[in-house]
Amino acid sequence: MRVIVHGGAGTSPDEPEPRQATLDEAADAGATEDDPVDAVEAAIRVLEADTRFNAGTGGAVQSDGVIRTDAGVMTSGREVGAAASMPGVEAAVSVARAVMEETPHVQMAGVHAVDFAADVGVDVECDLWSDDTRERWADLDDHPEGSPTDHLDWIRDKFGQTDPGGQQRDGAESEDGDAAGTRKDHDTVGAVAFDGDQFATATSTGGRWLALAGRVGDVPQVGSGFYAAPAGAASATGAGEDIAKTTLTRRAVRHLENGLGAQAAADRAIEEFGELTGSSAGVIVLDSDGESGEAFNSEAMQTARVRTE
Repeated sequence: MRVIVHGGAGTSPDEPEPRQATLDEAADAGATEDDPVDAVEAAIRVLEADTRFNAGTGGAVQSDGVIRTDAGVMTSGREVGAAASMPGVEAAVSVARAVMEETPHVQMAGVHAVDFAADVGVDVECDLWSDDTRERWADLDDHPEGSPTDHLDWIRDKFGQTDPGGQQRDGAESEDGDAAGTRKDHDTVGAVAFDGDQFATATSTGGRWLALAGRVGDVPQVGSGFYAAPAGAASATGAGEDIAKTTLTRRAVRHLENGLGAQAAADRAIEEFGELTGSSAGVIVLDSDGESGEAFNSEAMQTARVRTE
């Protein structure tokens, strides 16, 4: 089994060593599995349970004070499942897998996705808050009230721009003292696995910090946050709206289909993404030779790889 995992593209983390240890654990967990779908689910579940990453417990808080999780999974046989906007669900990747395997659909969302998750045995009553997210939410000088448009006005006023995700370009400082995009925004997690015959990829996130309630980004969108084909598979992380607009993982896999290896495909996809958007992102890739690649144009992106014969 070949497994590569990422812990998000953004600024350099405050605690790189324990984060790296968790990424290594996640890659090892995936590599012990015999099936690529089992491998990516096992790897992602390790990361969703760690509050240092923006997925599962410890995810970003939306404008109404609720943490909602998203995930997507796909195989090189074009099997796909995704689940989005789920409060109380840590194991978002497991819900996405159930959508893929148990329903005729590609994606479910909101309260109905949560009800479905409960029916298939996924815990839907998780406390997704971490000490860090509780502190950040409490430290805000005010909290939005009223209708969604009232929330949007609050977001625009607070961050001084019209981005409904409340996301400034990297390095710009918000009023609550964070460099926007540096904490709990780009720490989406992902995994790609290959057993020599089949690829699987999965990506999971808690979304963007103070996004408009109900916002869904790139992660559960096929070809944006995740994509797999016979030539290989990819998982992305970064500025979600721009990743969705440029279908970053489909772009990376298309380069594999055109004959590039994993590293060259990752490099080319991120180069094109930067030219098109001016935003930051990262991508991990596996190709049909079992080679892995990673590329990012942010300050950092931690990854881990395991290859077993």
